[in-house]
Amino acid sequence: MKYDSYENLKITKDDNILTITINRPEVRNAINEGLHKEFGRIFIDVDADEDVDVVVLSGSGSAFCAGGDLKWLLDMHGNVAATAVGIKRDRKIQHSILDLEKPIIAKVDGPAVGLGCSLALYCDFVYATERSIFADPHVSIGLVAGDGGAVMWPQLIGYARARKYLLTGDAIGAIEAASIGLITEVVAEEELDEKVAKMAARLAAGATHSIKWTKAAINAGLRVTADAIIDQAAAFENVTQLLDDHRIALEAFQRKEKPKFTGR
Repeated sequence: MKYDSYENLKITKDDNILTITINRPEVRNAINEGLHKEFGRIFIDVDADEDVDVVVLSGSGSAFCAGGDLKWLLDMHGNVAATAVGIKRDRKIQHSILDLEKPIIAKVDGPAVGLGCSLALYCDFVYATERSIFADPHVSIGLVAGDGGAVMWPQLIGYARARKYLLTGDAIGAIEAASIGLITEVVAEEELDEKVAKMAARLAAGATHSIKWTKAAINAGLRVTADAIIDQAAAFENVTQLLDDHRIALEAFQRKEKPKFTGR
């Protein structure tokens, strides 16, 4: 499998371990249309790569992923066709991660926000530095949490805690995230690379078919839940992408102001 066509994702392979690095450090790895398209196919390509048994997902620079690029979101606002395409791709991203039997390790150093947070939480292991934060602030920009947050947060930390974060958009620090089971472990910044490398090597040297199929068995129930949620959450998000409140929020954030929602 060749990965030469990827521009926003840096792909490297070491024996049977594949590392995917989100490579837009100048904008804290914010997701634009190009990166979104690449996430729509990368896990399908990895699934087809018979030489890969373990995946590591990381960000470049000072962030894991800062969420959606404001310019891209503004460009899409009110465009029914464009928003529908984006939402369809969101669903494809979620399903392709859940369908991937190869274990995925998220290496998080810095903010993991919005879709970036969902990408991390869909991984099987999430190791994060103390300075990392996790947030699904869709409601803060007038959107429904349709790209994975409504699926993963309740499954990982329960409905009461999930409501606290999804209905407010508040961020959670890595230490608290680990303490309530949202992520796997907090690791010292200078030890993060080694920690992830050791776990990746351990999985890669293990009984890979047993590991893959155990993951598939674990994910079987999650997939049933996800199938019940993803389409509805995505549809609601698509509608909110067309509302005034979403535009108001994006323009306010561009001006570094607090949005004044109208409920329309």
